[in-house]
Amino acid sequence: MVKAQKKNKKLDRKAKRQSEEEELASLKKRIEEFQSEDINEASQFQDYPISEGTLQGLREANYVSMTDIQKKTIPHALKGEDIIGTAKTGSGKTLAFLIPVIECLIHNNVTEYDGLAALIVSPTRELAIQIFEVLTKIGKYNSFSAGLVTGGKDVQFEKERIGRMNILVGTPGRIAQHFNQSAGIETSNLQILVLDEADRCLDMGFRKQIDSILGHLSPDRQTLLFSATQSESVKDLARLSLTNPTKIGVSSDNTVSATPDTLDQYYIRINLEDKLDVLWSFIKTHLKSKILVFFSSSKQVQYAYESFRTLQPGISLMRLYGRHKQTSRLETTVKFSHAQYACLFATDIVARGLDFPAIDWVVQVDCPEDAATYVHRVGRCARFGRPGKSLLMLLPSEEEPMLKRLKTHDIDIKNMNIKKNSKKTIRPQLQSLCFKDPQMKNLGQRAFISYYRSIYVQKDKEIFDINTLPAEKFAESLGLPGAPKIKIKGGEGNKEKKNMSRQLMELEKADNDGEVKDERGKKTTKTKYDRMFERQNQTVLSKEYLSMTGTGIRKDNEDSESDDDFMKVKRADHDIKDGETPDLTLPVSKRAAKKALSKKLSIKDKGKPTKLVFDDEGEAHPIYELEDEEDFKKKGDAKDQKREFVTKETDAMNEADVEDKALAKAKRQEKKRKRKEAERRLQEEDLPEDDGEVQVTLGTPDLDRDLESSDEEVKEPKSKKPKWFKNIRKGDTEESGVVEIDEPQTIEDLEALTSRLINE
Repeated sequence: MVKAQKKNKKLDRKAKRQSEEEELASLKKRIEEFQSEDINEASQFQDYPISEGTLQGLREANYVSMTDIQKKTIPHALKGEDIIGTAKTGSGKTLAFLIPVIECLIHNNVTEYDGLAALIVSPTRELAIQIFEVLTKIGKYNSFSAGLVTGGKDVQFEKERIGRMNILVGTPGRIAQHFNQSAGIETSNLQILVLDEADRCLDMGFRKQIDSILGHLSPDRQTLLFSATQSESVKDLARLSLTNPTKIGVSSDNTVSATPDTLDQYYIRINLEDKLDVLWSFIKTHLKSKILVFFSSSKQVQYAYESFRTLQPGISLMRLYGRHKQTSRLETTVKFSHAQYACLFATDIVARGLDFPAIDWVVQVDCPEDAATYVHRVGRCARFGRPGKSLLMLLPSEEEPMLKRLKTHDIDIKNMNIKKNSKKTIRPQLQSLCFKDPQMKNLGQRAFISYYRSIYVQKDKEIFDINTLPAEKFAESLGLPGAPKIKIKGGEGNKEKKNMSRQLMELEKADNDGEVKDERGKKTTKTKYDRMFERQNQTVLSKEYLSMTGTGIRKDNEDSESDDDFMKVKRADHDIKDGETPDLTLPVSKRAAKKALSKKLSIKDKGKPTKLVFDDEGEAHPIYELEDEEDFKKKGDAKDQKREFVTKETDAMNEADVEDKALAKAKRQEKKRKRKEAERRLQEEDLPEDDGEVQVTLGTPDLDRDLESSDEEVKEPKSKKPKWFKNIRKGDTEESGVVEIDEPQTIEDLEALTSRLINE
């Protein structure tokens, strides 16, 4: 009976496997026969050659009809072609690459034991989480394992599980970190790579991380690159990572994608000091709406959120920016998504890809840096055909050039006037808050400075002119008693520093610590004595040190015999006129007197030896030897000689640079290989003997719930140390008649021994 049941199960598995192979062969045949004419006829996902498990997941997630970008992208992606996709915001780009990712793994017979087969890179944590959630919905009927890796999580926890993932979704920084540090991850079997919002990844300073990720991957992969704009950086990235890509949704003039058709766009001309008053009035008149407000910096978001929350406008207020903790960011995203009426203050971290349902208004308090940023901001509403409205606040100096930029991209925006009776001021309340609460005042000052810095670092100086900003009026509108002093530093390098890991920042800080540049710009080591003399609160040593360095000058009325003249310059009239004989009777230093009276020392400076270099013939020449003018002219024009010299040196430097980079790369790879090998050996040693097999499906919502084992380890209680009288050596038998015991140390030990001997 048991044998018959086993035989039937074996036959069932064989039949199931055979049916799956037949279905897969049929799908591959349909993909090969699929023509471009069929794209216009298809309107639903079931019209395309997609596996039944994926279609079932799409139906349960209520994805039935396709958008334009999905119609055009999926057939080419199923054929294994590299793709550059561009489409309007809210057009469904996420499904356009998730469906090909799942189908690619199915067609290549990838199992949970094959390691990493698909990689999806996203610029922000929120967008990565959103992609992962959609992936778990549509892929719940497939047996692939998926993982989410972003900043703000436990790296060690991810390292222990990342080697078992088939699909990995994450941000560039964390993925690059795992590729360089995690021993369990293997990229040799990678089938498909997706770069979502590639232009944003590059704009946020992730270029080094993207290059590092591409360096770990095999060139024999399929790559899907999705970007809202076709900038030069994106084109360079496409040339590096794609092979004969198919461009989808890109217009002939490579302009930014147009805004949604159901979006009503407005702008108002407003002074800088009136922005918060207008924003408060707008929120008070739209309490039954879902509003998303954009600022240019996180400090402005914090100040607006804290001040408005104290004044209580009558609507739920939220905030979202990059420096928030991961748990708070995720909690805010979920809250705002489920809220019916709410107002979210955010930076441009929310401007890309995030799908917040049913947003009524997008308000841009600060002008976007370019037309592409404007398109992404307003694209958070009017998604998938829903209605939506946007409002842009422009300063008088920003109005004309910004409208010109938008007009060149076919963006129609209307002017809106503000009624005077609907405008309310909150300046007295803000001044009262800053006066009573020092923390609020500090937030206001930081918001003021961060706004000026954001204007200063913008590239388009025609729009962003820092000289036209009224500092005092703006500070007054924030409730500050005066304009804070601004110290602007950094610029483009701040993006890379912002996305740098903390460990790398600490190493860089440690490398730079103790270095100082001399007057020639050469780095020298700063000693502890240098740092001691640079202190501002020193008393005794500072005067003497200034005197030693020549910065302390003796006053004429000072007594030369005073005790304060210790180590001071005795002679101040060193300037000698022409033809005048110096009076050597004046007090001079011993070193100067010895040099003046010694013939050997006096001629020392006149005949200083010079360094020589030897040519190929062995003749010596000075390092800097002037060429004869006639010989120089015989060689040709000076500009041509300069150009030839620069070209020659550049070629030599490029050759040397290539060799240095190759050597450095080889050293890094060897070091990484040794480290991974060491970690792998440690993992094998720590692995328990009876380790149950663990499978993770796409239905798991997060890495934190992966790899949970139903079997719990049973900890054995530690055995207590035996008493002194139980410490009997092996081999002691009753036959020997002798029992070896430890010598009793206390009265209690002696009583126990006596009792034992009596009993025996």
